[in-house]
Amino acid sequence: MTSKANKLTRKQRARINLILAIFWIILLALIVRTGWIQIVQGENLRRAAVEQQTRDRIIAPRRGTIYDRNGVPLATSRTVEQITADPADINSSTNEETNAARRNLIANGLSEILEMDRDVIYNRLNQRVANVVIRRRVEKEQADAVRAFVEENRIRGINIDEDVMRHYQYNNFASHVIGFVGMDNQGLNGLELVFDRYLRGTPGRVVSARDAAGREMAHRYERYISPQDGLNLVLTIDEAIQHFTEKHLETALIEHNLAMGGAAIVMDVQTGEVLAMATQPDFDLNAPLELSTDPRMVARFDAFNESHLSTADSERLAELDGEERERILNSMMHQIRLNYMWRNKAVVDSYEPGSTFKIATLAMGLEEGVVSLNDRFYCSGAVRRGTYTIRCHNRNGHGMQTFTEAVQNSCNPMVIEIAERMGRDTFYRYMHGMGFTQRTGLELPGETSGIFFNRNNFNELELVTSSFGQGFQVTPLQMISITSAMANGGNLFRPRLVRQMTDSDGNVVQSFEPEIIRQIISRETSDTLNAVLETTVTSGTGRNAYIPGFRVAGKTGTSEKIPRGLRNYIASFVGFAPADNPRIAVLVILDEPRGASYFGGVIAAPVVRNILEESLQYLGIEPEFTQEEIANMEVPVPDVTQMTREQTQRILRESGLSAQFQGEGDVVLSQIPRPREPLARNSTIILHTEGANARQVTVPNVVGMSVADANRAIVNAGLNIRIRGGPAHQQGRVICTAQFPAAGAVVDAGSIVTIEFRHLDIQY
Repeated sequence: MTSKANKLTRKQRARINLILAIFWIILLALIVRTGWIQIVQGENLRRAAVEQQTRDRIIAPRRGTIYDRNGVPLATSRTVEQITADPADINSSTNEETNAARRNLIANGLSEILEMDRDVIYNRLNQRVANVVIRRRVEKEQADAVRAFVEENRIRGINIDEDVMRHYQYNNFASHVIGFVGMDNQGLNGLELVFDRYLRGTPGRVVSARDAAGREMAHRYERYISPQDGLNLVLTIDEAIQHFTEKHLETALIEHNLAMGGAAIVMDVQTGEVLAMATQPDFDLNAPLELSTDPRMVARFDAFNESHLSTADSERLAELDGEERERILNSMMHQIRLNYMWRNKAVVDSYEPGSTFKIATLAMGLEEGVVSLNDRFYCSGAVRRGTYTIRCHNRNGHGMQTFTEAVQNSCNPMVIEIAERMGRDTFYRYMHGMGFTQRTGLELPGETSGIFFNRNNFNELELVTSSFGQGFQVTPLQMISITSAMANGGNLFRPRLVRQMTDSDGNVVQSFEPEIIRQIISRETSDTLNAVLETTVTSGTGRNAYIPGFRVAGKTGTSEKIPRGLRNYIASFVGFAPADNPRIAVLVILDEPRGASYFGGVIAAPVVRNILEESLQYLGIEPEFTQEEIANMEVPVPDVTQMTREQTQRILRESGLSAQFQGEGDVVLSQIPRPREPLARNSTIILHTEGANARQVTVPNVVGMSVADANRAIVNAGLNIRIRGGPAHQQGRVICTAQFPAAGAVVDAGSIVTIEFRHLDIQY
């Protein structure tokens, strides 16, 4: 009996142990599962719960302002509004017909106010998502109309929040430098792209409570988290100098019919700061997705075809046919055209520098001591190296010349001899040291490094052609950086476009100081070279860059593009001033001119002169006139109104001007030209007294005339002449190339006709 009881006890114990084991396994599993949920998945589940119980709307931050160096705003963000909808609120009824009626009401109302397609709005309201954007960048008047519509119809689920919109103050101004933003205010090009993470700021949020169905709760809460403004950029660009540069480059674009546009850079030679950078044609930053209508740009657009597609795009098209292929192809070509329009020619494009590069070869030779100012060179018009004949631009030769004369003449045989005296190794070392073989590091996207020979392929012939700037390519940015280094005593600066980043209160967050990469030539070599290059402007191929009162140094360049023989040229000029204490350097590139001339000394030098002249005056650099310049200097016209004839004659005579009275009275009632107009000495002022009948005359056509003939024609017509350009140095063929007012205009007698003269005998 006892034994049987013991057996039953063992069975019971076994069952109990099994039950306990199962219990402990289940308990352990629950513990593990709970731990997994709490520890591993806890954060995700908490986030999911918050997302289920709340909804948030993004509030765009105010993008940082972009200023010029003097605090002039160039790109700002203005407040607009955005309209969003919450489909869960709108479709909260259990009756689908009621929901459809709400959608119809809202779609019809908003489409009329916002001028949008009604079906587009309706479809967005019918989506099964938490929040949809109806329209961004809504002006206040439209947003107020939406508010009134929502309140009048007691509509839930339509939200009106603050939004921001990028605005560019001057439309096309510095378009290739500043860049632009997309619909979400993200930087897409230029400095807007490079500094996007600093400019864009941190978005804010509007958080509101929801029920399980995603609808607003009756006793909801709403919390507003303010957006944080982006940082501001303070550029090195000077708004005034940028305007000068763009104005004169655009004039050159039109005057010389530049098939491939042009580029210009102005640099502070003492810091490497870019004061202006322009590419023509440009585009409107406030409408960057609209293709330019400039005829030259349109001609380039029309030249693009399927051969310009990438390999990946071509392969994608190969898989399509019919209307789908045509649609995709048109989209691809449109993007290619936009990319071309946005292309910053001053930074992205490379070109053969031609004779402007001789500045570098001359600097190398002077620094290495293989040439001096006392050396003499003979030019027969060509040199022979192996089986090749390399010609000077003067096919008849320059004969025997001093070093300075050879520079003035831009003589190829002279720089060839200097390069050969140095040898390949030294020349190649300088090319690398001057930065021609690497990017400058400017804060813009897409910068190229130029194209130069591999050391193993740099032989005697390559040395010869490289000495005068052919056979390799540089970027305009590299060329202006090297020229600035030559001018400032030999210091190669890293070029910069940004000076500071500041916060919304104006506090400086980060400053970018001038950075010297290396010294490439000595101060002595720099001073010698500057003095020689100044004579190029006073007496050589750079005469069209001459500015009375300012010592300008510079070098012309004309290079034929590859393939040779098609007569596609790049005309260029690089200059700096004052030559004895350089402040700014200017480079102008004119790509494929289709006008009367393609020589850099004829068409690019005047552009540099105009930019330099206005910039130097703006910077407050005082002119220093020679005695000859003083003798030819214009004088301001005195104000002689209300004076007697005797007083008038005495005052005008003291100013070196003549008087011509009209009328019988003794008191001057009006005068032409107006007071304070600058006018050449010995000019005649027309003075109206009582009873005078103002006489009008027709402006004669003097384009193509010499200085003397143009002056004679203008004076004989009863007008005064103002001369710009060439006549400061009378040697060579100086011709009038433009006049204002234009021929045939009817003006008052005594009015000033401004005449643009140029030296047209410059063949380089």
